[in-house]
Amino acid sequence: MENKEIIFLLADDHSIVRQGMEIVINEIAPNAKVYHTSSLEQITELIESKGIEMAIIDAHFPHGNSLHILPQIKSAHPDIKILIFTGLEEELYALKFIKAGANGYLSKLSEEDEIKEALLHFIQKGEYFSDVSRQLLVQFMYNPNLISPLSSLTKRELEIAELYAEGYGNLEIANQLNIKQNTVSTIKKNIFEKLKIENLVELVDLIKTHHKI
Repeated sequence: MENKEIIFLLADDHSIVRQGMEIVINEIAPNAKVYHTSSLEQITELIESKGIEMAIIDAHFPHGNSLHILPQIKSAHPDIKILIFTGLEEELYALKFIKAGANGYLSKLSEEDEIKEALLHFIQKGEYFSDVSRQLLVQFMYNPNLISPLSSLTKRELEIAELYAEGYGNLEIANQLNIKQNTVSTIKKNIFEKLKIENLVELVDLIKTHHKI
């Protein structure tokens, strides 16, 4: 499809994901030069040293998420195109990554045909936004708070969510805030329902991604 050489970076801690993406890229752009990394720390280094033009990056790595490095990458290399390819829920995370500098967001839960179509569009146009992401961007124009799912929490709920993320339990939170333990449990239930999560691990991840920048 593309005759000119494009220098790609595939950054994902699962080699099978990178190998699969390289196969699709080579179908679309046979002259593409593709570099791989499984390390979050290596991403900026490879972009600097290899002249990367397009990067497909996972959102989450064992030692952190890629959200925090996007602004510095785009600041140093404004022309680089970045597609986030991740299993993280699009409704919760896409806007955050797009605002940080990503040129697209693609779910790993997408069907194979959709992934191929997305990559084709990304390579040809330098961006890819699914229907979900487009709807979120339109909604964001009218409601800037949409960028973070935590914006749906009350001040007290956010305070308690932060304490859970810091490792405190119900009794410790109750004592610290001088409220009843069953009140903490009720607020925890409300937090989980609002954020559509089921456990504290997911809550900690949300707090790290959307609140502790």
